[in-house]
Amino acid sequence: MSDTFPPPPPEQPQPEPEPRYRSVEQVSPWAAPAVPQRKQRTGLIVTLAVAGGLVVAGGTVALVVSTMSAVQDSIALPPRSDAPYSAPYEDETFEDETYDEEPVEPAPGPDPEGDVTVATCGRDSLIGWPHADLKIVNRTEGPAAYIVTVSFVDGDGEEVDDGIATTEEIAPGDAVTVRALGSGEVAAGTKCLTGEVERYVP
Repeated sequence: MSDTFPPPPPEQPQPEPEPRYRSVEQVSPWAAPAVPQRKQRTGLIVTLAVAGGLVVAGGTVALVVSTMSAVQDSIALPPRSDAPYSAPYEDETFEDETYDEEPVEPAPGPDPEGDVTVATCGRDSLIGWPHADLKIVNRTEGPAAYIVTVSFVDGDGEEVDDGIATTEEIAPGDAVTVRALGSGEVAAGTKCLTGEVERYVP
């Protein structure tokens, strides 16, 4: 190559040729029209829920207030008198109530304490509670019922527990055996003594 010729010019960038055919999405004529996406309405739902709650709360408060007002009106006390030293409710009188039923009278006859004897005096082996089996003989001429108290005493004669026994109607001359139970643990060797004996005509 001769030095007399200049070098060839640099190549210029050429624009890309436009495509002859553009791709077009084929849409079926029977296809349903596209549905635009709905915007989220979370904020609106929350607002409506809060407003509904406030309305319900307001209605509840109004109902309670109106109910309390009605109750106050119904139980309002009478107005106080301005007169000095006036005694309210001075027209009211309080009397002892009377009952048509006749009280039960003690049965006549010999001393009721003599009708009761202690048959056995013991102590439960598991829980240590005392008990006394009482023999009661009705020595009166008519039927009678009994209520007997029992004292459980220790070796020094101090009462450590007590119990009670009751009977139904006992015919004259008949005898029954009933048990009086204590309500707490006692030491071994505790003794049983009869206390008050009440005899009633049923």
